[in-house]
Amino acid sequence: MASATGIPEGRSNAGRGEDEPLLGRAGDASQQEDQGLQFNFVIGTAVIAQVGIWVLLNSAGILLTTQAILLLQPTHTPTQKRQGTNIHATLNMTAILSLIAALVVIEYNKIAHNGAHFQSPHAILGLITYILFFLQAIIGIAQYYTPGVFGSVTNAKKIYKYHRMSGYVILLMSFITIAAATQTGFNVGVLHIQLWAVIVASVITLIGVLPRIKKQKLGL
Repeated sequence: MASATGIPEGRSNAGRGEDEPLLGRAGDASQQEDQGLQFNFVIGTAVIAQVGIWVLLNSAGILLTTQAILLLQPTHTPTQKRQGTNIHATLNMTAILSLIAALVVIEYNKIAHNGAHFQSPHAILGLITYILFFLQAIIGIAQYYTPGVFGSVTNAKKIYKYHRMSGYVILLMSFITIAAATQTGFNVGVLHIQLWAVIVASVITLIGVLPRIKKQKLGL
């Protein structure tokens, strides 16, 4: 029997209301009464959103790092070097903040779902790359802005070439880490990012970056 609204009685609002998400059953995306707000970040399809933002944050970090390198490479006059170094440092610090945010997101998801930590090749390479990024930033800032840490400006300048070399190594490590990510279970089962696509993109980027290296700046 239908009600005055034309909807069969007993079925008008069954299972519907605030607890029913656009996709899924009622309660699938609802915070439980005994749960803290922190779980809202991973309830239902929020996990997929977290993976998306993790990918974007990591991509932004690598993008900014590459731009920082491209910006500084052509500088050669004192003014160009000073201006280039300041922007180079700003871009790299922004990149590191983006990478740290990505690490926090992925680790929070793993903790919330009792996932394994730093066991896959991608995870191990990623951790090593994160550490190298952090060390590179600290040394780079210290040698330029606080050279007294190394005893003198002259001593600080002596390690410039090593800073540049390690920067290119870290960029290469970043691409290897991204390539390793294509072999993770989540990518194979959900994201489907192809290894060949990552390799092609990485090679194209390196073809644009490496030929611009100035041998003199590396002490060659």
